Amino acid sequence: MAAIEIRDLVKTYRMGETTVEALRGMSLSVEKGDFVAIMGPSGSGKSTLMNIIGCLDRPTSGRYVLEGTDVSEMNRDARADVRNEKIGFVFQSFNLLARTSARENVELPMLYSSKLKMTEAERNQRVQRALARVGLADREDHTPAQLSGGQQQRVAVARALVTEPVILLADEPTGNLDSRTSEEVMGLFQELNDDGRTVVLITHEPDIAAFAKRVVQLRDGLVLSDHPVAARKRAAPPAMKTK
Repeated sequence: MAAIEIRDLVKTYRMGETTVEALRGMSLSVEKGDFVAIMGPSGSGKSTLMNIIGCLDRPTSGRYVLEGTDVSEMNRDARADVRNEKIGFVFQSFNLLARTSARENVELPMLYSSKLKMTEAERNQRVQRALARVGLADREDHTPAQLSGGQQQRVAVARALVTEPVILLADEPTGNLDSRTSEEVMGLFQELNDDGRTVVLITHEPDIAAFAKRVVQLRDGLVLSDHPVAARKRAAPPAMKTK
């Protein structure tokens, strides 16, 4: 069973008197344990596809099956439940609460989840495991202002991992980082993928896409090409670094 199965996906928007076709019958399959980079120029449908994969929006028509569950016709509340249970998000801008410690930022998804019924001790255990997994066990009391950009993004990855999702969905996760720190973060994604986590990465940078196993190119709301990475880049394990 595929982690993500998309068939004939169409998404249209009304802008005044104009109808915009963001997706025009797209089909795509992502197997469990895959690491896929999705690329394309502005207007290609990347953001729309990410919103649908992340259960933030639903298609106008077509099917989207996530881990065997058809989420295409689900309402907002049902999509929110699936999203909180199965998907971990990592964004370009980190989206951390500025005056809140790394530990508290990572804990937030568990506090908002209606399905994760845990004691405070159990939540603390999960937070500690997630921060240790990204190499920041000794930074749990630091606020974002006390962390480097790379460390902030690793806190964001820990926050995405804490609910133990089946899929990590990363939207331009290196967009605000320098090249060295970008490689460290991509090394972390590779480690997580090596452990069996499915990773879907949205990026416009070919150098970043080269860390994935497979590249899907979009254009005009359709898949233009879909191929394995011929010379995949491997990054040094970031957990051994502090920046």
